Order: sequence, then C-alpha cells, then structure tokens
Amino acid sequence: MERTAKADGSSLIFLGTGCSTGLPSPRCLIHPSDPPCPVCSYSLKLPPQHNPNYRCNTSLLIDYLVANDEHKYILIDAGKTFREQVLRWFTFHKIPRLDSILLTHDHADAVLGLSDLHCVRPLDSNGDVNPISVYATQECCDSVVLKFPHLSKKVHKHHEDIGQVTQVDWRIIQNDCHKPFIASGLQVCPLPVMHGEDYVALGFLFGDKCKVAYVSDVSRFPSTTEYIISKETGEQLDLLILDTNCIYLNGQKNTHFCFPETLDAVRRICPKRALLIGMNHGYDHHKINKDLLEWSEREGIPVQLAHDGLRVPIEL
Repeated sequence: MERTAKADGSSLIFLGTGCSTGLPSPRCLIHPSDPPCPVCSYSLKLPPQHNPNYRCNTSLLIDYLVANDEHKYILIDAGKTFREQVLRWFTFHKIPRLDSILLTHDHADAVLGLSDLHCVRPLDSNGDVNPISVYATQECCDSVVLKFPHLSKKVHKHHEDIGQVTQVDWRIIQNDCHKPFIASGLQVCPLPVMHGEDYVALGFLFGDKCKVAYVSDVSRFPSTTEYIISKETGEQLDLLILDTNCIYLNGQKNTHFCFPETLDAVRRICPKRALLIGMNHGYDHHKINKDLLEWSEREGIPVQLAHDGLRVPIEL
C-alpha cells in the first residue's frame, strides 16, 4: 500500500490508526522495560511519514467526489492528536477544509480535538466562515458540549473574532441501523456496537457503488448490526475497517476486540477486503501484516493493518 498525495476520485484517508494513547506509548519511553518495547522504540527511529508503527488516534477522512470536480471532506472522529494529523496529513494530501464530522462516541480519543476545528473550518465564496456540521447522538452531543461549552449553539458577541471560534451545527442522529442520514451529500447508516457491555458506540456504513463499514471501537456486535453488514444476510461489504486494539486476550473484560476476536468477526462478516485499525504497541506493522498475508490466503479474505497516512481510492 503506497501513500499518494493526489486522487481524482473519492478516497479514504487514514489520519490515525492507533489506540487512545497513540504510539509510541509515553509510558514505554518514560519507564522503559528491559529490553525496551520493540514497537515503541522502532516508532521513534524513522519520521512518522515513513513509519507505520507511529500511530495517532484512530480517525478517518472521507474524500467524497460528489459530482464533476466537487469534493466534500467528511471526518470520522477528532481525537487528542487531531492537530498533529491536520499538520501532517491534511497538508500532504492537500485537504483544504472539513465539511462535516461524524462522531462515533464521546471518549477522549474521539472528541478532544474538536476544540481545534476552527483551523479547518469551511468558507463560503465571500470568504465568510461557515459552521461545520457535526453528526452525533444526543448523548454524545451533550457530553461534548459539557467539555467544550463554546461548541454549543450561541450568538457571538460583536467584538468576538469568529474566525478563531469553532462554529458547530449539531445534527442529532440515532443509534439505529434503520435511520440513515445525509452528511455532505453522502448517505450514512449508523451501526450501533457495544464498546464494553455498558456503553454503545457507533460505527458507520456508507457508499453506494462500493459499500464501506467503519467500526473503530467495538467489543461485541449486536445481532442487528452484524446482520446489516454480513455477506450471508446482506450485500457483501467491499471494505470493512475494523477495530483490533489488543494483540491477545488478557483475561479482563475488554472494551475493544483483541486480534483473535477481530479475525473471527472478519471471517463471519466476510467482506471483500478488510483493513484493521486501533492497534496498540503489541502490533509490529510489518510482522503482523506478514502473518495476515498467510491468514488471508487461507481464509480467502484480504486483511492488512492500515497505517497513518494511507490513502485508499474507492468509488462511493
């Protein structure tokens, strides 16, 4: 998979593919083990642009070709590393703005970057600031506004420079597979998933010509959600982007899939292709992808780890 700075049609750009702490893990650097953590150590040896083991918070940018040469830019999640992702990947892939944002849930690695949205705000033909549409459940919206009161709807004072204030147009969505919505011209279907047994997060299903399911934070698929995206019960996905946080089961009640659970889910859902995200420092990019090549040949489903900066052209 090669990085490219240009794309004429629609594409998916992986702004981040790591766990909540990102990689390298600060703990591994501040309190190094003996021997040092190999993945975190390696993630510092090369610049992030050339280092698939350097990972920011999980986030995806949908570069959607609406018609002719008109592109819309739809972001899924803006976590703690959002500013770094803008500086690194928006500039590299020549992304001029954001038109809308989809939020999977209200955890720090999905929403804390929202305070920096003013730097990618859309402008109209007169250069005036337009609000960014943010699609989230009511619970997620309420939680974010508590963290960042300036993201609530309000009338700005005359002396306030709105160019430095994030303006958000909140669009409330339901955690219901049967209640799709339109974001910047793209139809999106919410995919409720369990993120631990006491918390519901969202994945998203989108694409008309090619069907893509994005599920970044999941410990269990409810039967209705899995039914919607499975080959045996619905139309086969062209691409499944799926969470795989931990390399092994650790005996605890996890809030994310571990590697064996992710592969079991890929096998059940049976997409045409899968890319994995959300990896912690248990995943050495090159080693695990080599193992996944063997798994893919055996199971007949191409699966690889994604990496930060990866751009995947796709017809939507």
